[in-house]
Amino acid sequence: MAKLIDKDAYGKGLKAWFGGRRNAKYTVWCNMAETERWKVGLFFREHDQMPELERIALDHCSGSILDAGAGAGSHALWLEKSGKRVTALDISEGACEVMRERGLKDVRQEDFFNLTTQERFDTILLLMNGIGIVQSVENFPRFFDKVRELLAEGGKVIVDSSNILYLYQEEDGSALIDLNVDYYGELQYRIDFDQLQGEQFPWLFVDFETLSEYANEFGFECSKIYEDDHFLFLAELKLRG
Repeated sequence: MAKLIDKDAYGKGLKAWFGGRRNAKYTVWCNMAETERWKVGLFFREHDQMPELERIALDHCSGSILDAGAGAGSHALWLEKSGKRVTALDISEGACEVMRERGLKDVRQEDFFNLTTQERFDTILLLMNGIGIVQSVENFPRFFDKVRELLAEGGKVIVDSSNILYLYQEEDGSALIDLNVDYYGELQYRIDFDQLQGEQFPWLFVDFETLSEYANEFGFECSKIYEDDHFLFLAELKLRG
């Protein structure tokens, strides 16, 4: 049976799990990796179920917080329950419905780059490879312009990503990369749920050195907060001066 195209298959999956289907799974296609099955419950983790990187990221959040790409709202909920003021932002209609039903006070359905608000945030949080919303290194100027617009004076961005050079490594440890094509961390993804086929979208993984170079170019300091043994890192971005 052919799948139905649904631009919010991701959100439909969140709603199904929240509605009681605890065995719900996504089918995740990527142009550089084998198709995988992800448990939807991954997005509903409690604080003690989150990996160390995410718990450290939450501890670094302060003041007024924008959780961009908030998904099912697990990070935003923990922050709000900890007494923080949080705006949870996601482009998915289903995700926003779930977050509101879970009790989050300020949920907005909007693309990060199109967000229009007079409010300025002390922390912008981008988790679960949150830098992916940039889509390509060519979009870094737009990203840093938006961050500059949304940050309060002295504000910071807490963001994670991963160096995926290992996907290109040969058996001898060398890596074959075509320098004439796009940056190696620019991938294509699609998230399907049941008989619903999501739309394909670009997603960026960036190594820390490249992120630092772009941050410096656009007037930001980039410092590494955490790094694990699997190429994942957590970084803080702050305007210089």
